[in-house]
Amino acid sequence: MYRQGRSTANRHLVLYTFPNAQARRPRLGLSVSRKVGGAVERNRVKRLLREAFAEAEADLSPGQDIVVVARPQARELAEREGLAGIAASLTELIARAGLRPGTASSPERV
Repeated sequence: MYRQGRSTANRHLVLYTFPNAQARRPRLGLSVSRKVGGAVERNRVKRLLREAFAEAEADLSPGQDIVVVARPQARELAEREGLAGIAASLTELIARAGLRPGTASSPERV
């Protein structure tokens, strides 16, 4: 499944996108491994990612499945900058992936 999608990454997150014509709105999947930290830290990163995605969802193109993989540095970002840092990192990847209507996409392979 990951081979069919496109990926874009930064220091904190990896964003995979998959076209899905049946989806009426973008859908989010999260992967936060134990490398990020214990259960408390992983749940905090997931909560912040869901909240950041909810804020950005209105601007996204429909018909996309999005999977966000948190890298170990995401925990440090969440501790240092909270929602603002996670949202900025996610927004950067969304822009680079061209997921907003009318934007060109030039994703990087990871």
